[in-house]
Amino acid sequence: MRADNSHHVIAAARHRAAATRKRAVAALRRMDKAGLPINFDAVAKQARVSRSWLYNQPDLRVEIERLRARQSPASPNRPVPDRQRASDASLLRRLESATERVRHLEAENKQLREALALALGERRVADVRGSTRDTPRRKSSAIIGPC
Repeated sequence: MRADNSHHVIAAARHRAAATRKRAVAALRRMDKAGLPINFDAVAKQARVSRSWLYNQPDLRVEIERLRARQSPASPNRPVPDRQRASDASLLRRLESATERVRHLEAENKQLREALALALGERRVADVRGSTRDTPRRKSSAIIGPC
Protein backbone atom coordinates (compact mmCIF):
# COMPACT_ATOMS: atom_id res chain seq x y z
CA MET A 1 0.00 0.00 0.00
CA ARG A 2 1.26 3.48 -0.91
CA ALA A 3 1.64 6.26 1.63
CA ASP A 4 -0.70 9.23 1.35
CA ASN A 5 1.54 12.08 0.16
CA SER A 6 -1.32 14.37 -0.87
CA HIS A 7 -0.40 16.88 1.85
CA HIS A 8 2.83 17.57 -0.09
CA VAL A 9 0.87 18.29 -3.26
CA ILE A 10 -1.55 20.56 -1.36
CA ALA A 11 1.31 22.43 0.32
CA ALA A 12 3.07 22.93 -3.03
CA ALA A 13 -0.16 24.24 -4.58
CA ARG A 14 -0.66 26.69 -1.70
CA HIS A 15 2.94 27.87 -2.01
CA ARG A 16 2.54 28.36 -5.77
CA ALA A 17 -0.73 30.30 -5.26
CA ALA A 18 0.87 32.56 -2.63
CA ALA A 19 3.86 33.25 -4.88
CA THR A 20 1.57 34.06 -7.81
CA ARG A 21 -0.48 36.45 -5.69
CA LYS A 22 2.69 38.10 -4.34
CA ARG A 23 3.98 38.66 -7.91
CA ALA A 24 0.67 40.20 -8.99
CA VAL A 25 0.49 42.59 -6.01
CA ALA A 26 4.14 43.60 -6.44
CA ALA A 27 3.65 44.23 -10.17
CA LEU A 28 0.57 46.34 -9.48
CA ARG A 29 2.39 48.44 -6.88
CA ARG A 30 5.43 48.83 -9.12
CA MET A 31 3.30 49.96 -12.07
CA ASP A 32 1.32 52.42 -9.95
CA LYS A 33 4.48 53.87 -8.42
CA ALA A 34 6.05 54.32 -11.86
CA GLY A 35 2.85 55.84 -13.25
CA LEU A 36 2.56 53.17 -15.94
CA PRO A 37 -0.79 52.50 -17.62
CA ILE A 38 -2.67 49.89 -15.61
CA ASN A 39 -4.96 47.34 -17.21
CA PHE A 40 -5.43 43.60 -16.90
CA ASP A 41 -3.16 42.77 -19.83
CA ALA A 42 -0.28 44.95 -18.61
CA VAL A 43 -0.51 43.66 -15.04
CA ALA A 44 -0.68 40.06 -16.25
CA LYS A 45 2.48 40.53 -18.33
CA GLN A 46 4.36 42.28 -15.52
CA ALA A 47 3.37 39.66 -12.94
CA ARG A 48 3.72 36.70 -15.31
CA VAL A 49 0.17 35.52 -14.56
CA SER A 50 -2.83 34.96 -16.78
CA ARG A 51 -5.47 37.60 -17.32
CA SER A 52 -8.17 35.09 -16.41
CA TRP A 53 -6.46 34.48 -13.05
CA LEU A 54 -6.49 38.25 -12.39
CA TYR A 55 -10.18 38.50 -13.30
CA ASN A 56 -10.89 35.69 -10.82
CA GLN A 57 -9.20 37.49 -7.89
CA PRO A 58 -11.93 39.86 -6.60
CA ASP A 59 -9.66 42.18 -4.59
CA LEU A 60 -7.04 42.47 -7.35
CA ARG A 61 -9.75 42.95 -9.95
CA VAL A 62 -11.28 45.84 -7.98
CA GLU A 63 -7.86 47.47 -7.49
CA ILE A 64 -6.93 47.17 -11.17
CA GLU A 65 -10.28 48.63 -12.20
CA ARG A 66 -9.91 51.49 -9.69
CA LEU A 67 -6.41 52.38 -10.85
CA ARG A 68 -7.38 52.02 -14.50
CA ALA A 69 -10.38 54.34 -14.02
CA ARG A 70 -8.17 56.91 -12.28
CA GLN A 71 -5.93 57.12 -15.31
CA SER A 72 -7.42 59.42 -17.89
CA PRO A 73 -6.37 58.61 -21.46
CA ALA A 74 -7.01 62.24 -22.47
CA SER A 75 -4.54 63.53 -19.87
CA PRO A 76 -1.12 64.30 -21.38
CA ASN A 77 0.57 64.09 -17.95
CA ARG A 78 1.33 60.86 -16.22
CA PRO A 79 -1.11 60.15 -13.40
CA VAL A 80 0.16 60.69 -9.89
CA PRO A 81 0.70 57.40 -8.09
CA ASP A 82 -1.42 56.83 -4.97
CA ARG A 83 1.62 56.98 -2.70
CA GLN A 84 2.40 60.51 -3.91
CA ARG A 85 -1.12 61.89 -3.65
CA ALA A 86 -1.93 64.21 -0.77
CA SER A 87 -3.98 62.51 1.91
CA ASP A 88 -7.14 64.06 3.33
CA ALA A 89 -5.31 64.65 6.61
CA SER A 90 -2.47 66.40 4.78
CA LEU A 91 -4.86 68.63 2.85
CA LEU A 92 -6.75 69.45 6.04
CA ARG A 93 -3.51 70.41 7.80
CA ARG A 94 -2.52 72.66 4.89
CA LEU A 95 -5.95 74.32 5.01
CA GLU A 96 -5.67 74.87 8.77
CA SER A 97 -2.21 76.36 8.29
CA ALA A 98 -3.44 78.71 5.56
CA THR A 99 -6.40 79.76 7.72
CA GLU A 100 -4.08 80.53 10.64
CA ARG A 101 -1.82 82.56 8.33
CA VAL A 102 -4.83 84.58 7.09
CA ARG A 103 -5.87 85.30 10.70
CA HIS A 104 -2.35 86.44 11.53
CA LEU A 105 -2.20 88.73 8.48
CA GLU A 106 -5.64 90.19 9.25
CA ALA A 107 -4.54 91.01 12.80
CA GLU A 108 -1.31 92.55 11.51
CA ASN A 109 -3.24 94.65 8.96
CA LYS A 110 -5.59 95.88 11.69
CA GLN A 111 -2.63 96.88 13.86
CA LEU A 112 -0.96 98.71 10.96
CA ARG A 113 -4.19 100.54 10.06
CA GLU A 114 -4.55 101.72 13.67
CA ALA A 115 -0.91 102.88 13.78
CA LEU A 116 -1.36 104.72 10.47
CA ALA A 117 -4.56 106.41 11.68
CA LEU A 118 -2.79 107.50 14.89
CA ALA A 119 0.22 108.86 12.98
CA LEU A 120 -2.02 110.73 10.55
CA GLY A 121 -4.02 112.17 13.44
CA GLU A 122 -0.85 113.34 15.20
CA ARG A 123 0.40 114.91 11.98
CA ARG A 124 -2.87 116.72 11.46
CA VAL A 125 -2.83 118.05 15.03
CA ALA A 126 0.76 119.24 14.56
CA ASP A 127 -0.16 120.96 11.28
CA VAL A 128 -3.15 122.71 12.88
CA ARG A 129 -1.15 123.89 15.90
CA GLY A 130 1.70 124.99 13.68
CA SER A 131 4.35 123.27 15.70
CA THR A 132 7.97 123.53 14.67
CA ARG A 133 9.44 120.64 12.85
CA ASP A 134 12.85 119.65 11.60
CA THR A 135 11.52 119.20 8.09
CA PRO A 136 10.57 122.07 5.80
CA ARG A 137 6.92 123.02 5.67
CA ARG A 138 4.90 122.29 2.66
CA LYS A 139 1.27 122.10 1.99
CA SER A 140 0.00 118.71 3.09
CA SER A 141 -1.49 116.46 0.52
CA ALA A 142 -5.00 115.13 0.89
CA ILE A 143 -5.38 113.08 4.03
CA ILE A 144 -5.84 109.42 3.44
CA GLY A 145 -8.87 107.99 5.19
CA PRO A 146 -9.04 104.68 6.96
CA CYS A 147 -8.08 101.69 4.84
